Amino acid sequence: MNSVKVGLLGMGVVGSGTWTVLERNAKEIARRAGSTIEITKIAALNVEHAKSLVNNKAIITKDAYEIIKDPDIDIVVELIGGDGVALDLVMAAIDNGKHVVTANKALLAKHGNKVFAKASEHGVMVAFEAAVAGGIPIVKSIREGLTANRIEFAAGIINGTTNFILSEMRSTGLPFKEVLKQAQELGYAEADPTFDIEGVDAAHKLTLLASLAFGIPIQFEKAYIEGISNLSSDDIIHAEKLGYRIKLLAITKRREDGIELRVHPSLIPSGCLLSNVEGAMNAVLVKGDAVGPTLYYGQGAGGEPTASAVVADLVDITRLHTADPENRVPHLAFQPESLCNIPILPIEMVSTSYYLRMRVKDRPGVLADISKILSDLNISIGSMIQQCSDKDSEADIIFITHDSIEKNINISIKKIESLEFMCSKITRIRIEDIS
Repeated sequence: MNSVKVGLLGMGVVGSGTWTVLERNAKEIARRAGSTIEITKIAALNVEHAKSLVNNKAIITKDAYEIIKDPDIDIVVELIGGDGVALDLVMAAIDNGKHVVTANKALLAKHGNKVFAKASEHGVMVAFEAAVAGGIPIVKSIREGLTANRIEFAAGIINGTTNFILSEMRSTGLPFKEVLKQAQELGYAEADPTFDIEGVDAAHKLTLLASLAFGIPIQFEKAYIEGISNLSSDDIIHAEKLGYRIKLLAITKRREDGIELRVHPSLIPSGCLLSNVEGAMNAVLVKGDAVGPTLYYGQGAGGEPTASAVVADLVDITRLHTADPENRVPHLAFQPESLCNIPILPIEMVSTSYYLRMRVKDRPGVLADISKILSDLNISIGSMIQQCSDKDSEADIIFITHDSIEKNINISIKKIESLEFMCSKITRIRIEDIS
């Protein structure tokens, strides 16, 4: 049986998981791939630690370019992360005729167009299943399994850190900062959790899904991104009473006038499957015109779950690397010359319903003034809740609107917040009835 030689860049959690999965399931993987897949060289900063993991079964080096320039290496697996050194290494690997497997969503979200263009120029493949939703095979499902469909939308919970935090806030009633600290202690959140809690990580992944779903260039810079750091435990409690749960939702949707590309906290009806995705789990809902809604659920991070996706990509490349490059599955599902420049819509053009919570002075005329502003902007109120606050002279009011244009909601918020009876800024959370 032929052997495919792999060079591994990075021996962290996912790198060591990839080594473990390949070693443990070597025979099964070879039966599927038609060749043995062997990691022969590893680049790692901590050489001694890497040596202890591989037990002298691979060459360990600190010089990643030693792997890239090795003529015996067929595939380079990039698990370093970031879009600095990692980008240089990926581009150099392609220049040297190597196929590439990467779990690096930031690199592809920001530089994917030129990475894929260079790969096509050199006739090599760049596989990235592990870059989106960890072990869930969502990339392959959209790129190949749903290829007969005109995709209507994809929406998902694709960041485990934020989902763990929101699940814990709901179940314990603790405030955001306390649950974030707990997530860091448990290893779900990084020491600097900004990319996760501010929605950037989810937006990187969503940008790739949008390109796969709609055949558009990668356009991360046009995504609307809003995180969870300003969410209050009060809103999670109110949402539960109203029959919703709050999730950080990544949404891309096809409309006649363009593509929506947005990440933000959302109220989801509690009966919806996505609302019941708890802890650090991920799930993606994709709707095609022929198949209808399909749901993909599983672990979105972790050493072996992500390694599962890395190894799946290695098997795909092993099966296809001798094929005519023109007959391989395109990187972004559509033939490169067929990608369309459909516009990405600004968030102001999105139409959905809204949860608006505000604290006001408890006196006559308040509701009338607020209702008039909303009515003048064609914002219809679906329901309203008023309750006394901990201060006798103040009250909390929650409005649930019918579908409204975001631009009008923004104008209404600005006008209402300028009224002299307002005691706080308005909390606005979008409501997504996804089924």
